[in-house]
Amino acid sequence: MPQKLFRRPAPAADLLIKNAHVLDPRAGIDGQHDVLVRGGKIAELGAPGSVSAESLPPTAPTMDATGKHLFPAFVDPHVHLRSPGQEYKENLETGTSSAAAGGFCQVIAMPNTSPVIDAVTVLRSLTTVASQQAHVPTGFLASITVGLQGSDLSPMAALADAGALGFTDDGKPVTSAGMLRKALQYQRLAGGVIALHEEDPALSGAGVMHEGAVSARLGVTGIPSISESTMVARDSALAKFEDARMHFQHLSCVESVQALAYWREAGARVSGEATPHHLTLTHEDVRSLDTRMKMNPPLRTESDRQALIEGLRSGVIECIATDHAPHARYEKEMPFEQAPMGTTGLETAFAAVYNELVKPGVLPLGLVVERMTTGGALYGLQIPTIAVDAEANLVLVDLEASWTVGEHGYVSRSENCCFHGRTFAGVVLTTIAAGSVVYEHGKELDR
Repeated sequence: MPQKLFRRPAPAADLLIKNAHVLDPRAGIDGQHDVLVRGGKIAELGAPGSVSAESLPPTAPTMDATGKHLFPAFVDPHVHLRSPGQEYKENLETGTSSAAAGGFCQVIAMPNTSPVIDAVTVLRSLTTVASQQAHVPTGFLASITVGLQGSDLSPMAALADAGALGFTDDGKPVTSAGMLRKALQYQRLAGGVIALHEEDPALSGAGVMHEGAVSARLGVTGIPSISESTMVARDSALAKFEDARMHFQHLSCVESVQALAYWREAGARVSGEATPHHLTLTHEDVRSLDTRMKMNPPLRTESDRQALIEGLRSGVIECIATDHAPHARYEKEMPFEQAPMGTTGLETAFAAVYNELVKPGVLPLGLVVERMTTGGALYGLQIPTIAVDAEANLVLVDLEASWTVGEHGYVSRSENCCFHGRTFAGVVLTTIAAGSVVYEHGKELDR
């Protein structure tokens, strides 16, 4: 089996976390526990005061986590790390540092780079760099078509053998149904999952935000929701016909959720994700024409947002993904119509969803933790869990402490965050990824 995740060498953690509120819905844990991590693995899990640090080296720290929550660390199946070719926006080191600061233990990077990840040589160069620079284990999707042009299939089998977790033309849709069908057929040989950015360019046109009352009032060209949902319906039908495994990225509207639910019920092997920004914001937030609110798919209506929440609650939407999309400041400091689409999200994902959906009682905390740890399983990766003998992938969070987004800058190289300036409860204190401590709040990252 080819290696699928890559990260820089890091020492295995030895530490004792005392009296944390441990919450792992998959393991059925929700209560106060001590957790001993030895050699990068969870060695003991017991009632408060029952676990000793005697088996650890004398220098191993003991953390008093009274009043804090310990979760399985998060997994993001959809990030843009901009390497190769766009390192002025982000790179493997800064992007995975941002992930660590947000409580993530795994991320999966998209191939719409320069050059595109459509060749084994490009993928291998990236995995080499990730093995030297990535703070958290990082996987890569390769492109479905050469150069994201939609006309020729990439060498999918060779890319899978070189470590690609799956395939996507994210950033662009596969507009040709015939081309997508060929990719699904080739997938039988290559393996992996086909992940799709769903958009009909003929319907999106020159749109820059959701087509609706706000775009009309602003006099800005809009993108109708059917641009996305008609493609979800079409491609779900193709997946069913070919018995193929397909995943829909960053869903944004009620019609897409309905189409996904229909085809799942019909037996299609399809899944979907939603982003924190689509779950918590609407096109009303675009009234200021702040370019940090410009993303693709665009922020849509309140009814769309509620449909995404219900899809997350019911399991029709299986995971939360950030679509972390960094841009340089000068690129975003343009008129709204001209600025690139995208928002960063790794550092704010949990806090945004916790504050906007958990604290008001819309979604239970356990469900959010589950949906934020599931994404890697779509690509065959193991789901983080808090269990004895499991590799330590943990995030310690203070749900009572507050912070203001961007007040002290960002760990990411870019600052185009749609939640900039908001005050959130929920501070990530410590992140352990693949058995190593990769982030401690208030400490500089080892770069």
